[in-house]
Amino acid sequence: MTNLLISDAWAQANGGGGSSLFSLLPLALIFVLFYFLLIRPQQRRAKQHKQMVAAMKIGDEVATNGGLLGRVTDLDDNCVTLKVATGVNIQVQRHAIAQMVPKGAFKELDGGGKKSKGAGKPSKGQGPANEPAAQMAETPSVDATADATFDQSSSQDDATFEHHDKPG
Repeated sequence: MTNLLISDAWAQANGGGGSSLFSLLPLALIFVLFYFLLIRPQQRRAKQHKQMVAAMKIGDEVATNGGLLGRVTDLDDNCVTLKVATGVNIQVQRHAIAQMVPKGAFKELDGGGKKSKGAGKPSKGQGPANEPAAQMAETPSVDATADATFDQSSSQDDATFEHHDKPG
């Protein structure tokens, strides 16, 4: 009877050896899938970006990773100087250039385009009431206990406060 049970145990041990190879197969397939769907395309994009940055020349119009648009006016080994508006030049690192944009994208920035609607007009509410010093509220003294409530009778758009001194 015991020989019968031992032979079953040996049979199970031999069958388990082949299944370990099949248990690694899904892991290998996932790695291959990640390589072709993620790693390889990223390497290709990095190579194209490196070639674009190396081929950049003065006069090219570019967009940075931060969203700035400008025309290349000077090149160093590590930095690029961009003209972003008339009289405004900025310097960024070469690898911060995200892409080349089509020529002529900066006509409006150079002053050749129409002004946007409302350009040159003061914004709503400009004046002394919008200056930071005028907007600061007075702080009550330390020894006074004040109750601040909204004044509903005011015709102003801004909220105002009433200070009621409570009898001590």
